[in-house]
Amino acid sequence: MDLRQLNALVAVADHGGFSAAADALHTVQSNVSSHVARLERELGVTLVDRHAGRLTDEGMLVVARARRINGELDGVVSDLAALRDEIVGVVRLGMIGTTARWLVPRLLASIRERHPGVRLVVVEATSTSLEPRLLAGELDLAVVNLPVPGRDLASEPLFDEDLVLVVPTGHPLVGRAGVALTDLAALELLLPPPGTAFRGELDDAAAAAGIALTPLAEVDGLRLIASMAMEGQGPAIVPATGLSGPSDTRRWRAVTVSGLPRRRVGVAQRRRGLPAPPARAVHAVLRDIVGDADLPGLHPPQARLL
Repeated sequence: MDLRQLNALVAVADHGGFSAAADALHTVQSNVSSHVARLERELGVTLVDRHAGRLTDEGMLVVARARRINGELDGVVSDLAALRDEIVGVVRLGMIGTTARWLVPRLLASIRERHPGVRLVVVEATSTSLEPRLLAGELDLAVVNLPVPGRDLASEPLFDEDLVLVVPTGHPLVGRAGVALTDLAALELLLPPPGTAFRGELDDAAAAAGIALTPLAEVDGLRLIASMAMEGQGPAIVPATGLSGPSDTRRWRAVTVSGLPRRRVGVAQRRRGLPAPPARAVHAVLRDIVGDADLPGLHPPQARLL
């Protein structure tokens, strides 16, 4: 087993076939096929289902390990550079959309100033999409909704954020002196799907108030939910910072609801393996940016066991 064989398999996984993998690796298809075939013979398993055009379960396991191996090799270069007081390398950072819209521009500016040798690759997606990519070694860090599932990811709280209810301008709740969580029992809401961290927080708060939230639709992505609510497609509970950006404010209003929990956002990483210096540097910059941010609805994280 050698790195060329592993990288050939990873390229097949990333690009969807032997021909596309060869183009990405700047080689010919026969070389990629040969590397993967040798790896299969050595391991005694089929890694790629040639008829279906996808990896087998065994292939996906090997690819996950190969990504971690490549990450550790990148870390060797970064660790050696750090001994010379240089922070150099690539950091693959995942981030949820509602946070990315205000945090990424500040992060890029700070990294350019403080660590010019670090190159950021930012992936915007939902928490449920980012967490498996983090586990698979495709990402080094991810800014996600807390808590993170399972025991293979560790997380550090980054900030807490107020939640607000977005409703159409003429809705009966607009202008009321006090709106309680129990007032939402009769509403059909745009909600995240069950099983997501954010939905779990909302359902727990609703249950504590003696009600259940009723979905108008279930959408995996708070940024999309906020956009839909601001376009008048249904009431929704969204993070305060999700309301920034261009929109027709004549069509919607934000209503403060007592009893809503704050959203918890943190930085997640794999428990196994030592983060390379560039990843540690990006993590530190994230802490500093959030600590200095002065945005409505943003608060320092409360101490919790994660």
